Amino acid sequence: MTSSAQSAVQRFITSARELFAQEKDPAERWKKMTPLLETLIGDRSIKEQSKDWPACRQGDERAQNLLFYEDPEYKFVINGLIKSPKSRTQIHDHAHNWTLYGVLDGHESIERYERVDDGAKSDYADIRQTEKVNVGPGKVDLVGPFQIHAEESGEERTVAIIVRAEKAGSFLQGRYDPATKKYWQGYGPEQIPYELK
Repeated sequence: MTSSAQSAVQRFITSARELFAQEKDPAERWKKMTPLLETLIGDRSIKEQSKDWPACRQGDERAQNLLFYEDPEYKFVINGLIKSPKSRTQIHDHAHNWTLYGVLDGHESIERYERVDDGAKSDYADIRQTEKVNVGPGKVDLVGPFQIHAEESGEERTVAIIVRAEKAGSFLQGRYDPATKKYWQGYGPEQIPYELK
């Protein structure tokens, strides 16, 4: 990691650890984490370094995230997500996991959905889109537990830094198909360890 990038990431980790120690309410903690991630993705050295990060698999196969850091005490993680142009995530939730999604480079749309059925049928979910916003560099999106959403990159490669309450990939998360109203569960993104230079 370059010294300036290292210091930016280390400052973020130090501030996040202090916040985890002080703020016990998860909803408040994650609101307060938002400006910390905004500062990190605003750092030029991080954006410059991200030009070399490899693309992550998306689509019907199990998605991938780069794993930059996992905190040994508080268990939060820092991930990277690099999407090719016109790449779309499956409509999904993150189960119980709090997530901050920060756009570092490129543009994409973020979609939000709500479930309108009562959840009584195990393989069925009737969802409707409630929001679709176009975002660019510097935008941080807070995704709460079980919040249904999707992202789609624009005409260019999109890079995001994601901070999660815990590492995804070892617990089931919801998947949704609004056309067929099918609901199923799958594991979150495969974690690809990647050392920042």
